[in-house]
Amino acid sequence: MNTPPFGVMLVNLGTPEAPQASAVRAYLKEFLWDRRVVDVPRLIWWPILNGVILRIRPAKVAKAYASIWQDGGSPLMVYSKAQRKALEAALKDSFGCDIPVALAMTYGKPTMEEAGQALRAAGAENIFLLPMYPQNSSSTTAAVIDRYAKALKPCPHVPSTRWINGYHTHPLYIGALKASVEEYWSRFGRGDRLLMSFHGVPERYERKGDPYPRQCRETAAALAAALNLDDDQWLCAFQSRFGREEWVKPYTDETLKAWGSAGLERVDVISPAFAADCLETLEEIDVENREIFNEAGGQEYHYIPCLNDRPDHIELLVDLVRSNTGGWV
Repeated sequence: MNTPPFGVMLVNLGTPEAPQASAVRAYLKEFLWDRRVVDVPRLIWWPILNGVILRIRPAKVAKAYASIWQDGGSPLMVYSKAQRKALEAALKDSFGCDIPVALAMTYGKPTMEEAGQALRAAGAENIFLLPMYPQNSSSTTAAVIDRYAKALKPCPHVPSTRWINGYHTHPLYIGALKASVEEYWSRFGRGDRLLMSFHGVPERYERKGDPYPRQCRETAAALAAALNLDDDQWLCAFQSRFGREEWVKPYTDETLKAWGSAGLERVDVISPAFAADCLETLEEIDVENREIFNEAGGQEYHYIPCLNDRPDHIELLVDLVRSNTGGWV
């Protein structure tokens, strides 16, 4: 077997193994216990998580997952597997040799330990860690690095490792988003406004220096410029808040409610922070927020899918790998 110059670990957030309350509970327990995700002191957070959230939310979340579950698993898993397969084939074409690509999740399966073992079995001594987060946040990208370091603790042979912190204005990323919007518009027409909705974080994260909200706004501005949109034709907003504290604004749901009440006939919505469609895009954005807009008086609501395994998205990933693995080939 020819030894590959390096291997790629493709990392996304994670997913329950089944659309059932027990599987969702196990996933949420791992996800929500991470200090990167919820930084509330443990003595306060433990009874809230175990005494309230994990008793109430799993059944509700499982029902939402069941509504979007596919034959191959959750949409995030299905699209992530497709991305892994497409990236491995594209890297072989680009480098002229086999570059193994392993899929890992920060929470749930496949674990980073499993992905690392697969890369080691393929002969990779160097690993390029590729978090699938265009914008860098302490709750996502940093959580990947933490989890990877934890996976290495029992490893007697620590591989050389490189990673990136994001690619929020990379020309190929913005170009792929632009192409996806224009292709959608060519098929289904164009709305009155384009709402770019990103996963939210508490305002205090930004005050403490988390670059994520700023990078989301920069992504949105770059995409708007690429599409030649006027200032009144687009907006950057933030979704998925919970708890009582203030999160970065404007809020996606309140924006859609206001637009519907104001008589906006059609809105197009895209979620550029997600590299693959998942529960938040397919259920929260495409279902829940559609209802908010329509019930407020809006007429047409169009969700533009994530980049998933589009060829131009895979081209971006190849460029990220190639530009960050110099000297390994």
